[in-house]
Amino acid sequence: MSYAITRKVSPLICNCELTYIARQPIDFEKIAQQHQAYEECLKELGLRVVSLPAELGLADCVFVEDTAVVVDEVAIIPHMGAATRRTEVNLTAETLSNFRHLKFINGEGTLEGGDVMRIGRTFYVGVSTRTNRDGIAQLQKILAPYDYQVVPVEVAGCLHLKTACTYLNHNTILANPSWVDMSTFRDVDVIETFPTEPWSANSLSVGDSVVLPASAPRLAELLSQRGLRVLTLDISELEKAEAGLTCMSIIFS
Repeated sequence: MSYAITRKVSPLICNCELTYIARQPIDFEKIAQQHQAYEECLKELGLRVVSLPAELGLADCVFVEDTAVVVDEVAIIPHMGAATRRTEVNLTAETLSNFRHLKFINGEGTLEGGDVMRIGRTFYVGVSTRTNRDGIAQLQKILAPYDYQVVPVEVAGCLHLKTACTYLNHNTILANPSWVDMSTFRDVDVIETFPTEPWSANSLSVGDSVVLPASAPRLAELLSQRGLRVLTLDISELEKAEAGLTCMSIIFS
């Protein structure tokens, strides 16, 4: 059984952290509906959704991906780069303790799950405004006994590594090369996003399906032509909060 941990939208989402985009009004009713549709999509893809309640005082709590990194052997609970978000990890840790032994990033190290992209037994980790090299070194130390490799990747111009690139399966990544050092990725196929759809690199792959934002119709057409099963979701209100499709779930088996 594969699981997806999600978390409901806080009524304070309009006060969310923003780094690279300007603040816009967010329609709470609409964003809650879009998040519900996201959870329904995960269920349709065969995932068992564990939907956690929103914490009313935590504006960004819907972006649960940042609060953990999960592998078969252990769940790593980060020390998040955004100070306002650090208590978000508590409910995630409590929930994941039912599935995994927990390890923690601490001290001066910062790490957010949105900066962590896995390909096989290699974890590419973004050096970003939210994740530093100390946090990456701690992650590497935790994962090394389980024979995982950790590779730092420089990120610039976007929030997290997975804002700039995501893994599509079949040794292929989807990427916006203007935001990430592509020289780090060797022996993988790269599909570049269209300049008119710069945020579309954040896709969500589950099984033989890839979910794209409805704001990326050209990319959806391209991936369909390449034989991928493509689903699209309207996440327009969530995008105002600097979100992508991976941001709102932690998926593991």
